[in-house]
Amino acid sequence: MSEPVTIAFAKHGAAPSGVLLVLVDDALNFGREAQKLLKPALGQIKRAFEADRFKGKLGGALELIAPEGLDVARLIVLGTGKAGELKPTDFLRLGGIAAGKIPGGSTAATLLADLPGAKFAPEAAAEIALGARLRSYVFDRYKTRKKEGDTDPVTLTLTLLVPDAAAAVRAWTPREAVGDGVLLARDLVNEPANVLDPPEFARRATELSAVGVDVEVLDDAALSRIGMRALLGVGQGSIKESRVVVMRWNGGKPGEAPVAFIGKGVTFDTGGISIKPAAGMEDMKGDMGGAACVTGLMHALAARKAKVNAVGVIGIVENMPDGAAQRPGDIVTSLSGQTIEIINTDAEGRLVLADVLWYTKDRFKPKFMVDLATLTGAIMVALGTENAGLFSNDDTLSTQLAAAGAATGEKVWRMPLSPEYDKLIDSKFADMKNTGGRNGGSITAAQFLQRFVDKTPWAHLDIAGTAMASPASDINKSWGAGWGVRLLDQLVRDNYEK
Repeated sequence: MSEPVTIAFAKHGAAPSGVLLVLVDDALNFGREAQKLLKPALGQIKRAFEADRFKGKLGGALELIAPEGLDVARLIVLGTGKAGELKPTDFLRLGGIAAGKIPGGSTAATLLADLPGAKFAPEAAAEIALGARLRSYVFDRYKTRKKEGDTDPVTLTLTLLVPDAAAAVRAWTPREAVGDGVLLARDLVNEPANVLDPPEFARRATELSAVGVDVEVLDDAALSRIGMRALLGVGQGSIKESRVVVMRWNGGKPGEAPVAFIGKGVTFDTGGISIKPAAGMEDMKGDMGGAACVTGLMHALAARKAKVNAVGVIGIVENMPDGAAQRPGDIVTSLSGQTIEIINTDAEGRLVLADVLWYTKDRFKPKFMVDLATLTGAIMVALGTENAGLFSNDDTLSTQLAAAGAATGEKVWRMPLSPEYDKLIDSKFADMKNTGGRNGGSITAAQFLQRFVDKTPWAHLDIAGTAMASPASDINKSWGAGWGVRLLDQLVRDNYEK
């Protein structure tokens, strides 16, 4: 992975270096500091506005080479739209847009955080910095040859000029930790499955001990003793052993019940005996996006020293069609004691989550559980790639998640649960079957999971459309999005930290 941009802050009035980026609203007004800095070039800038028909809309940009009277080689003017109506997600976008406009090979850039009519808040500057850091991510670990025109990797330092540098640093520090968690999740999703198998994923999770996370790894033998037969059944066709990783961050009051996050970690999903079509199967290296998010989230909570007790539990398996693989028609007994008839071995993620949800509920007795899984293609039919599907047995938790989604731009849409759907997964031979058929596929998958949470407040996020191969955005040009880290960190920050 290329090293992301390095962020620095300095006070208004400091001399810019490298590429200079400034902000202008949709009335083409600059802030007071920008007017002072740009005074020698204002005439040239105005002519460029007219020639380019530049309107200052959010996302728009105008570039000038060798601006008159300025000691910078390049000036980039970024439109903000109506400056008084900017939301945190807009500042995040601006940071991503800014990073995308800085030419490759640049070693220094300066962004003047200044808008007309208002003091630039430290939090707004920190959101711009986060957007720039996320947009600068590139997964190129396995590239050995450059394309024509590519530049050698360099370290870019982006300096934001702000009214109060110390306040901006305070606002940036927790966001930097969250950004690191997002980039960790992206790294995990982007890794090929021959590198990131279940034992290797578990090993990487143990590296979170460096930021204060207590990590426990359960191997095949331990899982067998515990009784996670639904999870082990998924992995029994692979030569790679399965793992469950328990990550704990104790930042709250001693003895207080934790919040809990559970992730599906299928490091490669062939579909097993119910094998998938060959076309596009390479994307199934990303079927561990839920586990990647939980790992990145636990890093973020620990690195920013969140005042909460949190546990992250991820079930990591590889689903392969070996002679020892699970078959359609098999019946397995889950950790809960409930029996499951296997109808389709490609409905494997819910089997992993069933055991991990029950284990987390029983062992930790959390305030709530949120699971994340690239669970169904059906959720993409319903919601596309703009929203994750939200299923829950608790209205309060659902409302909190929706608010966190709106605040971060990682949006969720609540889907229904009801006994009528539950009947579709009743089995003639066992307590339930692992798929209810084509209709309502994402709903019946959630109904299945609900049978393993009892009365614990719970939400299931189906992130099949958002975790990988989602449309490129202003803050992400990577195949793996690291989706959910910012959402769940916001959930904790807004509702569960003391």
